[in-house]
Amino acid sequence: MKKLIIDIETIGEDFESLDKDTEENLTRWIKRESRDEGEYKIALDDLKGGLGFSPLTGEVAVIGVLDYDKNEGAVYFQSPGKKIEDFSEEGITFKSLSEKDMLEKFWDGAKHYQYFITFNGREFDIPFLMVRSAVHNISPTKDLMRSRYLYQQNPEAIHIDLRDQLSFYGAMRKRGSLHLWTRVFGIKSPKSGGIKGEDVGGLFKEKKFKEIARYNAGDLRATRDLYEKWQEYMNI
Repeated sequence: MKKLIIDIETIGEDFESLDKDTEENLTRWIKRESRDEGEYKIALDDLKGGLGFSPLTGEVAVIGVLDYDKNEGAVYFQSPGKKIEDFSEEGITFKSLSEKDMLEKFWDGAKHYQYFITFNGREFDIPFLMVRSAVHNISPTKDLMRSRYLYQQNPEAIHIDLRDQLSFYGAMRKRGSLHLWTRVFGIKSPKSGGIKGEDVGGLFKEKKFKEIARYNAGDLRATRDLYEKWQEYMNI
């Protein structure tokens, strides 16, 4: 059975470019709950910085995939306004594409795999990919959201979300981030390069597309190493 590791990076829309109805819809609750102008401004800044966490106000900037057995993969990334030729580093091919082309490439490649490995993919990566695919009139080739529990899933599309598995489906009080799990197991954290997930939006505006793509590749490798730890010692 072939295994594919998946990770994405996302960016949000520019809040100032949104229409007035959308701005009102997004800010209505913070206006009601803020006690003064200062508190409202803090909440508004948080909202603007979080638009990339929803496929309703954001889009996919990077899709990374890694073949577990070959330890080779691809990172597809957006680079608007900047022409970047394909390049390869340590078994990863980097290719600049539009969001639509990235999604088509992803689902076309997914057809050839039976196991899909993510970290927090059930809550974030896969729903985000599915909604953005629908925006572009692209149909998924695999059902990666059928059931949270592995024994209930389709044998042709087993989605192993390591955040679920390592925390025993949330039985642990703290489920932990990818950084914390890699840290405790002595795995190189993708944050060791100085970039965090929350930096992606700013880096994208600065057109540091290669840096974002390389950060995604680090996520893929960290997820692969974490999967091996779970598979050997915790998958009982």
